[in-house]
Formats: sequence, C-alpha cells, structure tokens
Amino acid sequence: MSAISDKIRINERIRGKEFRVISNSGEQMGIMTASEALNEARELDLDLVEISPSAKPPVCKIMDYGKYKYEQTRKAKDAKKKQKMVIVKEVKVRTRIDIHDLETKMNNIQKFLDKDNKVKVTLVQFGRERSYEGMGIALLEQIAEKFEECADIEKRYRDAQKHLLMTLKK
Repeated sequence: MSAISDKIRINERIRGKEFRVISNSGEQMGIMTASEALNEARELDLDLVEISPSAKPPVCKIMDYGKYKYEQTRKAKDAKKKQKMVIVKEVKVRTRIDIHDLETKMNNIQKFLDKDNKVKVTLVQFGRERSYEGMGIALLEQIAEKFEECADIEKRYRDAQKHLLMTLKK
C-alpha cells in the first residue's frame, strides 16, 4: 500500500451519512446519502472517493480511483525529478593562514560556487587564537569581501565553540 492510498478513503471505507457529491465530469450532483452516492458510482462503474473529509458535509467525487492514484504517483515522481539537490561544501581556514594558502582556499570556494554549491567557511581556532577573535573575523571579512559580487552571505560568523562559521551561496 502506498502513502496515497492510506490517507484517502474510497467506497465503503468512507464514514458519514451525507456527502456533497461531484460527478466524474466535475458537475455538482448535490447532497446524497452514503448508499445513494455509492449506487451512483457503481452504476457508472467507478469509485466514490472522499476528497475533503473535513468539509461540512464531506465532499466525495465519483472517479476511477486507479487512474487517480496513478496520476498522483506520476506527479510525485515529476516533482522529485525537478528538485535540485543543494550540496554544502566546507572549506576550513586557520587564523594564521599564509597568503598563498588563502588564495588556494578562495579558488576552491570559487569553484564550488560556480557549480552552484553552498560553501561553509569554517575558521578553526586553537588555544590562544581564541582570545584574538578579531583577527579571525577580519579574515572572514576578507573572504566575504572577495565574494560579495558573486555570492550572498547567508550566515555571518556563527560561533560554534572553537569555530567561527560563515555560509556563502550563489
């Protein structure tokens, strides 16, 4: 059983005495008792499907339930295909990083942003480096300045114990 069929009640599983019934073509058939609505659906060789159980009275539609279930699964598959996976890449830097090493890290950040990935820049601080937090923030500012034209800074300097974090996205 799929998740769709677990939530939707059909035919005899529908609880209630009276329903607002909609025909297969979408026309209002009026308010009917449960047995009348089931008989109408069976005459047309279709199913009675509960569309809106919370309405007063509940709304049911006469339709081919197998076809409806198939269309719902197709819609779910299409929506899943169109989803875009967001990948978060992480670049770690230290407060006392060399200029050339920083350039390499920035080149990596640029490559990740060009591939439409999010980039989490983590500034790792050990020992006494934590007491000079201003130097670390200045380094993150320098990185943010470089990428302010091509990327948005989603989060700035979130403090996580020994780390300062910054998230960039294109």
